[in-house]
Amino acid sequence: MAKKSSYHVRNWSEYNKSLIRRGSLTIWFNEESTGQWYEREGTGKRGRPAKYAGIAIECMLTLKAVFNLPLRSTQGLVESLVERLNLKIEVPDYTTVSRRQQELEVVLQKYQGNEPLHAVFDGTGLKIYGEGEWKVRQHGTSKRRTWRKMHLGVDEGSGEIIAVVLTTNDFSDGEVLPTLVGQIENPIEQASGDGAYDTFENHEVLEARGAKITIPPRANAKIRQHGNCKAPPLARDENLREIRKIGRAAWKKQNGYHRRSLAETAMYRFKKIFGGYLRAIIFQSQAVEAFIKCNALNKMTALGMPDSYAVA
Repeated sequence: MAKKSSYHVRNWSEYNKSLIRRGSLTIWFNEESTGQWYEREGTGKRGRPAKYAGIAIECMLTLKAVFNLPLRSTQGLVESLVERLNLKIEVPDYTTVSRRQQELEVVLQKYQGNEPLHAVFDGTGLKIYGEGEWKVRQHGTSKRRTWRKMHLGVDEGSGEIIAVVLTTNDFSDGEVLPTLVGQIENPIEQASGDGAYDTFENHEVLEARGAKITIPPRANAKIRQHGNCKAPPLARDENLREIRKIGRAAWKKQNGYHRRSLAETAMYRFKKIFGGYLRAIIFQSQAVEAFIKCNALNKMTALGMPDSYAVA
């Protein structure tokens, strides 16, 4: 068995400072949010207009996620900050935050430029309710135990999350790829994913974006379009021909397929920082919670990431 490589971080000083800054309240509670705390325009819908702007609710939910607080404690934290900073704003109570979370529109914040990127895709499960781990090991699962699937698109270069979709656990990874691709505004230079994304529809979606596709065809895959056909060659067929020629392992290495593991790294970071579960009970609130946590993770990524190198 080959010895596993070890890595050293060459920018430890800068990365260490970024880790410290993640805990700074001024990163998460700043003038941008407090300056737009109240709703200034009506929504055009019937009924009394909302008092607090969406950014106020999002700010409180972000603090809740980053510092792993219940809603009541989040209200107490923000009230203490407002008092200490002598701000002339009112703090929404926890029931208002809970109710508004269901209908909150959260935009995924991205910090990289508009350069072409290598998008890597994967999905992971997040627990929402059910028995504890000990009971599952002892007695097995029951019908109540369930989870949500979080599907991510990650920029291979920066590690930033560039697309996210939350679904129930009966959706496969391949079904969600067109929605993920639709969220990516940058040109896609290359797209990588495991065999779960190997469908003709997904290849058509990625080919339409001009991406080099590194999705390994399944073991029993067959060429769809004859080589002498006058139509442009299909990317999946070309990958299959190359795999038959040089082998699957060589194809993966030659095309940088293993960079796909960075999507798994992003999921590991998500679960390490925020836990592998969602606190919300209603599905719409769970989707908002997932987006807010991805936004927070992107901000942490923008603060600084380790620059590591392999040690022989």
